[in-house]
Amino acid sequence: MQAQPGDKVKLETTEGIFEGTLLPRPELLSNDITIIKLKTGYNIGIETKKIKKTTILETYKAPLAKKQAAKHNPELPTIAILSTGGTISSRIDYRTGGVYADYTAEDFVNMCPELQQIANIKASKIMSIMSEDATTTDWKTMAEAAVKELSHVDGIVITHGTDTMHYSAAALSFLIKDLNKPVIITGAQRSIDRGSSDAFMNMVCAVTAAAKWNGAEVAICMHATMNDDYCTLLRGTKVRKMHTSRRDAFHAINDEPLAHVKTNGTIEITNENYRKRNDAKPSVRKISNQVALIQVHPDMDLGIIEYHLKQKIKGIVIAATALGHIPITQKSLGPAIAKAAKAGVTTVLCSQTVYGRVHPYTYTNLRKVSMGLGVTYLADMLPETAYAKLCVALTEKDPVEFMKQNIAGEYTMRELDDSFLL
Repeated sequence: MQAQPGDKVKLETTEGIFEGTLLPRPELLSNDITIIKLKTGYNIGIETKKIKKTTILETYKAPLAKKQAAKHNPELPTIAILSTGGTISSRIDYRTGGVYADYTAEDFVNMCPELQQIANIKASKIMSIMSEDATTTDWKTMAEAAVKELSHVDGIVITHGTDTMHYSAAALSFLIKDLNKPVIITGAQRSIDRGSSDAFMNMVCAVTAAAKWNGAEVAICMHATMNDDYCTLLRGTKVRKMHTSRRDAFHAINDEPLAHVKTNGTIEITNENYRKRNDAKPSVRKISNQVALIQVHPDMDLGIIEYHLKQKIKGIVIAATALGHIPITQKSLGPAIAKAAKAGVTTVLCSQTVYGRVHPYTYTNLRKVSMGLGVTYLADMLPETAYAKLCVALTEKDPVEFMKQNIAGEYTMRELDDSFLL
């Protein structure tokens, strides 16, 4: 009998004997490679031609999910968990390494029993995407799902992939008008089948924040340090992913973290400047996908704006250098920006340095861009936040005026020198 994925096998090879679980071969991998998961949890690939003998030690049997009804506790708040994808929302078949999930409240409680002590969980799957594939339409779907649940629950947790989590957090901050309860976004930097996974702690802290925090903002809740010390609550319009894989990858930019959240249920407020819970009735704004984000760089192709104009773009975010500089001498972007303005394109500008703020009057060239070309400078707003906001602003009566308003804490009124690289 030929071994099948999930079977526990012993492989006798020209390089030694290996025992583990036979895994399905990824589509991109060559057919002459056999993959097994060792007892240590690591996967290895072995050239099939080097395998002299395969012995099946135990045939695979699909695990039976044990369903335990989530009992409602009237003394606890109710939190809606909306799943959009990402490993934090998935359950792992440890035999094959595959992911499966049906995204019910029972699944979340079974995966993380501590949640039962924090809140009643109401869970639903609203989409299943890799976060890098998220679109403006997906952002609107998330916003609509959150607003639909807000009248029935005490807070929202959205599970999300980490790659573009900060984009989605910013988009939801502008899409949801008159937010009255917390919408907390969380995810996992390390997959749920790894001993170093941050998934469980992030979920516990996110649900704690949604249940107990007195804020009515969109915020990201992720590990604050590489250790399991506590999670940090970060304003959705002032946060950025600053590392590819570290558990503490997300940081507040030009802002202070809103709070520290611990797994024992403690919430330590670190920034009092946030919208409080209220009795408003939230609604969802419209959104456009006709926005381009352009990063200024040396010797850049000045035809980039022309290209976007041909694509019928209605808004441009320029991630300029330092205080807001763009090429206007040797290779000037000026004529292209002027042409965009004449075509009715809204052009805004922020800094690619991430920290600090742009200023339209410090240098002569800055005055030429802001006053001569009509580019709107966005102070300390992040490029990703500006992109998400402009997508919403284009559907408003006066996009420029909307961009100037401090809708969701995207502008910090004073310089926070002590927050640099924290």
